[in-house]
Amino acid sequence: MDKNAMKKMAAERSVDYVEDNMILGLGTGSTVVYMVEALAKRVKAENLHLTCVCTSIRTAEQATSLGIPVKALNEVDHIDLTIDGADEVDDNFQGIKGGGAAHLFEKLVATTSTRNIWIVDEEKVVDTIGRFPLPVEVIPFGSQQVFNKFVKEGLNPEFRTTEDSQRVLTDSKNEVIDLHLEKITHPHLLATWLSEQVGVVEHGLFLDLVNEVVVGSPEGVKILKAR
Repeated sequence: MDKNAMKKMAAERSVDYVEDNMILGLGTGSTVVYMVEALAKRVKAENLHLTCVCTSIRTAEQATSLGIPVKALNEVDHIDLTIDGADEVDDNFQGIKGGGAAHLFEKLVATTSTRNIWIVDEEKVVDTIGRFPLPVEVIPFGSQQVFNKFVKEGLNPEFRTTEDSQRVLTDSKNEVIDLHLEKITHPHLLATWLSEQVGVVEHGLFLDLVNEVVVGSPEGVKILKAR
């Protein structure tokens, strides 16, 4: 089955979790695009009253264009549910996010949410995370020094760049360094170390956050419950 078909399958199933009058977090990424489209159809068909908080400018623009009401994170006192994608999720429900360079906003929204659901195609479900490069958001000032430290630690860093070789900037105008690790055996230790490094704003390790993972597969939708 085509990967996009699996993404769409998971995305459309995930909006079944949405209830009227929810404060809802909307993630970022190619799978989330399908989810926002499906959500807009439910809002229109059922006249749902929702308040949505978006994790990126592009998701906010899509939601607004489809008639979904959007507020800033600072304008709400909690979030009932966030639906987002993931780049990898392992057997212990630890994940990597940030392929779309939105992991700072995504983690802020996720940690404000009572529940988190990730929507993925089955290729994103792995035994051990790390094959997908781990994104680390860093401030531009001194970013080369942070990069050099990652080199010394053997973390195989690479600045994320655009097609014309310019450094990718997040919505907060920070840079992204991707760590090519292949396998992360101690994600909590790595997360703690990265958070302690001066110049690091946030990393893409999302640990102990997700409640359910909705997986699109050739056999249909699978629901994995973390807790």
